[in-house]
Amino acid sequence: MKNIIIGTAGHIDHGKTTLIKALTGRNTDRWEEEQRRGITIDLGFTYFDLPSGDRAGIIDVPGHEKFINNMVAGVVGMDLVLLVIAADEGIMPQTREHMDILGLLGIEKSIIVLNKCDLVDEEWIELVEEEIREELSGTFLEQAPVVKVSAATGQGLDQLIEVIGHMSSDEVVGKDIHTIPRLPIDRAFSLSGFGTIITGTLVSGTIRKEDTLEMYPIGKECKIRSIQVHGADQKECYAGQRVAINLSNVKKKEIQRGCVLAPPNSMKNTDLLDVKMNILESSMRVLTNHTRLHFFTGTSEILCRAVLLDKEELGPGESGYVQLRLEEEIAVRRGDKFVVRFYSPMETIGGGVILEPNPGVKKRFQESVIEELRRKESGSSADVIELHAKKHGDTLITLAELAKLTALSVDEVKEDVKELEEQELLAVFEMRKDTYIWHMDSIREAQQTLVRALEDYEKKYPYRYGMKKAEIQTMYFQKIKPNVFDRIVEFFVERGCIRRAEEFLCTPEFEVKKDGTYQKVAENFLNVFEKAGYDFVRYSEIDLKGVSRDMADDILNILLTEGKVVRVTEEMYTLAEYMEQAKEKIKAHLADDPLITIAQVRDMFGTSRKSAKPILEYMDALKITKKMGAESERVAY
Repeated sequence: MKNIIIGTAGHIDHGKTTLIKALTGRNTDRWEEEQRRGITIDLGFTYFDLPSGDRAGIIDVPGHEKFINNMVAGVVGMDLVLLVIAADEGIMPQTREHMDILGLLGIEKSIIVLNKCDLVDEEWIELVEEEIREELSGTFLEQAPVVKVSAATGQGLDQLIEVIGHMSSDEVVGKDIHTIPRLPIDRAFSLSGFGTIITGTLVSGTIRKEDTLEMYPIGKECKIRSIQVHGADQKECYAGQRVAINLSNVKKKEIQRGCVLAPPNSMKNTDLLDVKMNILESSMRVLTNHTRLHFFTGTSEILCRAVLLDKEELGPGESGYVQLRLEEEIAVRRGDKFVVRFYSPMETIGGGVILEPNPGVKKRFQESVIEELRRKESGSSADVIELHAKKHGDTLITLAELAKLTALSVDEVKEDVKELEEQELLAVFEMRKDTYIWHMDSIREAQQTLVRALEDYEKKYPYRYGMKKAEIQTMYFQKIKPNVFDRIVEFFVERGCIRRAEEFLCTPEFEVKKDGTYQKVAENFLNVFEKAGYDFVRYSEIDLKGVSRDMADDILNILLTEGKVVRVTEEMYTLAEYMEQAKEKIKAHLADDPLITIAQVRDMFGTSRKSAKPILEYMDALKITKKMGAESERVAY
């Protein structure tokens, strides 16, 4: 099932909230003031299911100019936008600003919803549609389908749902659930008995219950207590879902809109950003050096100063490299989109893309600085190597293969790989013959697969030390060479994701279950072996007292691993202490007499020849004795 986020945009009172209620049956105006005034002030959220089975989260963003910062926060993670235009009014000022913001933030898929069609005649609708097409010419909305509806009467809603379904299944690309999870927070509150709750749109990755993540930029680690997606409790949530998360170790007063939840050490706070900025053609402002601006990205709004690096000024329709000096710290990633608004009066003037989220202070008009930013904008050879590594997640890729694919020298590839490793985008596994590269997104995916497999196995087989390493490779990592897989296991053990006990792997906190059933079976084995003494009993002849053979095998294996029991032959077992005593007696005999026979062992332990022979063979294995001439004779090793 694909999870998609649909947003609304448009001028105040053009019917966005009414349309959502008509589609979902729910009102997204949460606050009393919103319902009293009939306008959306803050973000509203709900969902509905499409005929294909895909679930669409839907965000109602404010249309009023004063609440434009909430509108920008709402765009985070949107896959598809419904631009709502009232048929009786047509395109209005706020419609245009919303269109500009959507374009700057990289929204590509949109549907023009011509609402309130019940209030006007067909001729008027045709005129308004023609006006809309002219207005949208040359914008990202130029090819967007137009659907005529009336949210009040239900007219055209079936067609709208059909168009949404078509675009979500055929045109909207699913988000990457295997990369670093990142949740920009748009709301934080506390509930009695639960503590701190945050909400937001998960823009990438997967978050699981019990995960430990970090709240940026405040730098606090917090544990995921519980997760809700559209009001239902879930064990995990995925990119593209609207989520509510209950956190421990962080108070509501410490969090504000603009904070980001992500893995520890996956991001770095900054108050400097290198960006490519585009000024809107419709802007009435000219951006000069050190202009003060309102900066919006994700759910953050921060004041900043714009240092123009390659131009004296940026006018309408122009673009340039800019360093933004922020008045507060923020945590972002390269490639994030942003919007800037003029300080006063507040109006949207442009936006762009973050090229470097953690730069040093830069001087203006430095050719080396401009060249570096050009490379970052166009994508460097390191970016290409990262993409290749990402494509080889199930096999890993060697330095030699990367050099061949990129037409770079091995030394050049090594330099880029080192840079990517320092950025924690790649992991490097040096083997005797080759150096293997693995993308961190693939590592996170493999870790999730491995941990889930071990958790399931531990539930199914509570009396085993874990899953055999070879079995895991055969089932989940068959495309990776065995010696490379060994190195990967070491890597995950070092990271604390799994624990290794010889050839068995388990989750770090797993302990063999020693409940009543275990005690009963273990005691039965120990009693049987104790009574048998040196007249060894065959395993197949032991009465298991109603316990399955598989479970008995597992518990016997624990006794063997813990050294309480030893295997004398394939079928015979006894207490470890008995064989320790036998070893000492035989060593003492050999000190006085260099030869020992099966008959002497039989008499020494008061047993039969059938059991005496295995005792000597066991001593051979321990290198206490060795065969000399006749089958029945041994000497000291």
